[in-house]
Amino acid sequence: MLSCKELVARSSDFLDKQLSFRQRLAVRRHLLACKNCRRFIKQMRLSQAVLRQLPQGQNAELDSLAAKLAELRRQHS
Repeated sequence: MLSCKELVARSSDFLDKQLSFRQRLAVRRHLLACKNCRRFIKQMRLSQAVLRQLPQGQNAELDSLAAKLAELRRQHS
């Protein structure tokens, strides 16, 4: 079973639907048992929804930075 730390490390990929079937299953199993991680995922989903509401086009630099940070996170996971 995943630890909370492992779930947090995979949370963005989980929310972006970039995990394999086996990885998604492990995350979902953990979420069934862990109230704190369920709360964390709920907060992440809310954050994504808020970010989607921001105007497009004005955030090109931020999008580029976010993509670079996500890639660095994946390389160090």
